[in-house]
Amino acid sequence: MPTLYYTHPAFLEHDTGPGHPECAARLLAIDEALNAPNFKHLIRVQPKWRDDLQEKVALIHSPAMIDGILNSIPNQGLHALDHDTILSPGSGTAALLAVAAVCDAVDKLCTDQATSAFCAVRPPGHHAEPDRPMGFCLFNNIAIAAEYARLHYSLGKIAIIDFDVHHGNGTQAAFYKQPQILYASSHEMPHYPGTGHPKETGVGNIVNVPMHPGASSTEFRELYSSIILPAVQHFKPDLILISAGFDAHQDDPLAGIRLTTEDYQWVTENIKAIAEESAKGRVLSVLEGGYHIKALAESVAAHVKSLMNPVRNAF
Repeated sequence: MPTLYYTHPAFLEHDTGPGHPECAARLLAIDEALNAPNFKHLIRVQPKWRDDLQEKVALIHSPAMIDGILNSIPNQGLHALDHDTILSPGSGTAALLAVAAVCDAVDKLCTDQATSAFCAVRPPGHHAEPDRPMGFCLFNNIAIAAEYARLHYSLGKIAIIDFDVHHGNGTQAAFYKQPQILYASSHEMPHYPGTGHPKETGVGNIVNVPMHPGASSTEFRELYSSIILPAVQHFKPDLILISAGFDAHQDDPLAGIRLTTEDYQWVTENIKAIAEESAKGRVLSVLEGGYHIKALAESVAAHVKSLMNPVRNAF
């Protein structure tokens, strides 16, 4: 079964302004890396516009928030929703096509047309709360994908693993009282956005594993092996989603955790092994952060290669 790679030229048209770390160059570097010869079997998919995209967004977000964002799209220039969440003329199309990408990936995985997918989308999503965009994020792509899969395909259990260096406050807020969704996050603390304390447990479906600034590969692997991966394995999900942020890399300028490219390979292999046990191998990964262009491209390549390769031993 193939691995799918979703991207679209419209994602490059979400202009965040000069010097903004969440920029189009990120996707250009990823695309170059995934065009290497060892990715010749990766199936490239361009998401198509769907008339029901705003309905898909409304699975998570309030109508007032959706209208507020789309009505704020400027005809020219830039418009700031907050100090770091920027809109440009291309932002609305990009945000809605990101939702199209993740929902189409859910369709492909849940109808046995693929076992894994990586969605290289912009803008990212995991900070977007049900009623508020923030932290570079407009619509919460991963949360929308999870709720779409739960409702449209009647999946009983869905796990979301978030290894972005920033806590996915928006995803946690969306599912804080939803026992069918497990949300497990590793993140730097203290750090933006200030959520993600271990005591934040929802209805027993939230697993937060903070890491201190300067934490190493060893600590990352120990925490996943002892807490996050066993929690996901015990949950026995029907589908695993990944909020794939690569900003915990040691070269990333926005955080202090010291992961290496090999750590992303390792964690992806172990997630995939768990998916084989209960989820028919189904793993959907959606891009979040990662702001050192070279480290991002290398880490995504390692991540996607692990999605494509046969399962190795679990943790």
